[in-house]
Amino acid sequence: MKVALYLRVSTFEQNPDAQRRELQVYAARHDWDIVDQYEDRASGTDRDRPELARLLADARASKFETVLVWKLDRFGRSLLDCLANLETLDIEAVRFIAVSQGLDTDCKNPASRLLLHVLAAAAEFERELIRERSTSGMRRYQADLAAGKVGESVHSKSGKDLPPHRPRKVLDGDRILFLREQGHSWRMIGKLVGATPSTLLRRFSPGALQKVG
Repeated sequence: MKVALYLRVSTFEQNPDAQRRELQVYAARHDWDIVDQYEDRASGTDRDRPELARLLADARASKFETVLVWKLDRFGRSLLDCLANLETLDIEAVRFIAVSQGLDTDCKNPASRLLLHVLAAAAEFERELIRERSTSGMRRYQADLAAGKVGESVHSKSGKDLPPHRPRKVLDGDRILFLREQGHSWRMIGKLVGATPSTLLRRFSPGALQKVG
């Protein structure tokens, strides 16, 4: 079986060799052929992960059959990101294994498939919380307008004041652009962030960003 190794260390971690050795031992134990290794040096919240993007592109090109990582948290900035990456691999029929946690997306492993369903439910819960916070912010904005605060900046709990007369849904632009760079469709990104594809195109397409710039 052809496998790929993905390693990530944060900027303050100096050496990924411990992860690499564990993944290599795991592959050797199963007599699998390591065809490539992908290594990013980035914090857990950093969206700039060129090697992860390269891995997902190679998965689409069917360059390997399985991805090995040390732990699940190496594979995404958040639960939503991680799930989106796993969905990409699943679409391409690429198996995913987190060797230190016994997580395996092989269809022959019902326990891991169940765990993925739990992760999906947790991601949906996270998405609903984001949507609820956005809705709450919109209601506060409308209440301020109704109270006569027209022309004033409306203060949000996040500290990012909304401009007057422009109540807009708060979206994580970095996350949306990161998912887009990985090749996800606007429709899939919309499902992940709770927005319509038309809204995302209007606000985050290259043409829209050029107008803002």
